[in-house]
Amino acid sequence: MLASSREEIAEVLDALDADLDRLCELSFAALTTPERLRIMERLERVARRLPVTGHTLINQIAEQASPAELGDTLPRALADRLHITRSQASRRVAEAADLGQRRALTGQPLPPLLTATAQAQRRGLIDAGHVAVIRGFLGRLPNAVDGGTREHAEAHLAELATGFRPDELAKLAQRLMDYLHPDGDYTDEDRARRRGLTLGSQDIDGMSKLAGWLTPQARATLEAVLAKLAAPGMCNPDDNAPLVDETAGSDAIRRDTRSAAQRNHDGLNAALRGLLASGDLGKHNGLPASIIVSTTLRELESGTGKALTGGGSLLPMTDVIRLARQAHHYLAIFDKGQAVGLYHTKRLASPGQRIVLYAKDRGCSSPGCDVPGYLCEVHHVDEYSSCGQSHIGNLAFACGPHHRLIKPGGWTTRKRANGDTEWIPPPHVDRGQPRVNRFHHPEKLLRAGHGDDAGP
Repeated sequence: MLASSREEIAEVLDALDADLDRLCELSFAALTTPERLRIMERLERVARRLPVTGHTLINQIAEQASPAELGDTLPRALADRLHITRSQASRRVAEAADLGQRRALTGQPLPPLLTATAQAQRRGLIDAGHVAVIRGFLGRLPNAVDGGTREHAEAHLAELATGFRPDELAKLAQRLMDYLHPDGDYTDEDRARRRGLTLGSQDIDGMSKLAGWLTPQARATLEAVLAKLAAPGMCNPDDNAPLVDETAGSDAIRRDTRSAAQRNHDGLNAALRGLLASGDLGKHNGLPASIIVSTTLRELESGTGKALTGGGSLLPMTDVIRLARQAHHYLAIFDKGQAVGLYHTKRLASPGQRIVLYAKDRGCSSPGCDVPGYLCEVHHVDEYSSCGQSHIGNLAFACGPHHRLIKPGGWTTRKRANGDTEWIPPPHVDRGQPRVNRFHHPEKLLRAGHGDDAGP
């Protein structure tokens, strides 16, 4: 295939935009129900074909763009540029790797890894739901299944997908899995590929969904912990003194009205809090592994509002007060948003400085980055080699990948007059204006005159 010119690409996209404008202005009042359904089928085929071009673009960016040029990993850069979630961006990158055109090290074009699925998508016969079923099926196939069998199974499922809904295809895929792997003798490596836990985003009420897959060993470990701590009467938050070490008596069991799922939650929470309190976890980024919460004196006195943890979670003030009964308190004083004092001549940030950054930056200061403070490093805005001290006004949080982008000729940082850290991309980077990160400070975006125009 010959390379398309910039003019040809722009012409096709302009024509597509113009045709979509005309389509959106059409009235379908004169059509019958069968005619409307036929048009819906045509529109669905068009929508299913659009990701094909995206696969090509994503794979080319992955091959040619450096992290410095993107300013981040490819999924994160796509999420910020396209205004989609990080999980959506990661899924698109993974699908492009399986369904998009590839190139060998010599530059020779290669067919997609999932050839039959890619062809069906190019023809508009399957949608994202079908693709997810097929990719999930192949991901669960044991490594012992040979390549030829995998290829035939993928082609078979791609053909079935053109005539069935994704939920129907999922049932067919399960039956096919039973045929290909009837004994179910999965190896440790097969199981390890699926292991993982995902802590979901906080819902409007502050609750979070935990989902994932446990290896047999992890399940056995959790079962043993919950057998003790999730037993009826144990770790009951409704009790004045919840039982943890002792065995629950008949009175405690009788008072316990929780469901089994609620007892599991409370037992796991008690186990994790006990681990933190034991001190056996050691230090994390120079501080003892612990829950770090930032709030204000006014909110503490009122007992209302929410505080922010070093992991980026919102914690109701009632929970903060409960935790504070056995906590080490730290007072940080800010003057017009900037921390007062806190400097020394050592290169590494002190524990006090890091605690202040939990309250000030809350997470990585790179534009659009959502990495919380627990997972960040401390960055000197003005290089330590030039200033010879670690002053809190010169420090900022940066996650590992973004921290490594800061170097001569690459990304640079500077402080704005209001104390925010501004990130400046290299001159050749697209949309290269200096920016600050508002992800961890949504209240500034909701407030009139949030100060994004404050100069360095």
